[in-house]
Amino acid sequence: MRIAAKAPRNTNWKSEKGFTGMRNARQGTSHESRVTSNGSRSSSSWPDEIHRVLAGANVRQVGYVPDSGHARLINLVRADKSMRAIPLTTEEEGVALAVGAWLGGERSVLLMQSSGAGNCINMLGMVNECRVPLLALVTMRGQWGEFNPWQVPMSQATVPSLAAIGVVVQGVDRATEVGETVAAAARLAFSTCRMVAVLISQRVVGAKEFK
Repeated sequence: MRIAAKAPRNTNWKSEKGFTGMRNARQGTSHESRVTSNGSRSSSSWPDEIHRVLAGANVRQVGYVPDSGHARLINLVRADKSMRAIPLTTEEEGVALAVGAWLGGERSVLLMQSSGAGNCINMLGMVNECRVPLLALVTMRGQWGEFNPWQVPMSQATVPSLAAIGVVVQGVDRATEVGETVAAAARLAFSTCRMVAVLISQRVVGAKEFK
């Protein structure tokens, strides 16, 4: 008896369409979009600027937990032959990745959403004690225009939690200031061996809508 082979799962993360398809698969047929503070669809220029900054800072490893707010930046990293995009199962794995990269002579960055910041606290204690540089780029939820109440508590706790463990927190709420803020954070992190997190406001990322 012949058994038909299963069709391979779609694991293509190389385009915005790939992210949208996976989200829609989890959430039925609803369509997800983001709206910025001026009511327009969120701009893609700030992820491009971040990618240019990371390339200029010689970042070679980019750890990320899949996040639609970072989707374009992740795609840019995957297309960049000088960088390696590394998917993580949990955010704290990205902290370990940063330590390993630094010990191996390379620079890394951790991409995550504010909802995952709390997962890193214990691991960040090790980084703080060992003075390993860590640059984290955090897209915020639970702020401007949020529809999901579960995102609000961690959003409120992100800054005090990270600051309490020794992270230098730098917030940005204008798309035009994202690039220079990330550049300054990278210089601080890698020059002084500090943990620095750039919190990209939901006004920049855009509030989610489901239709």
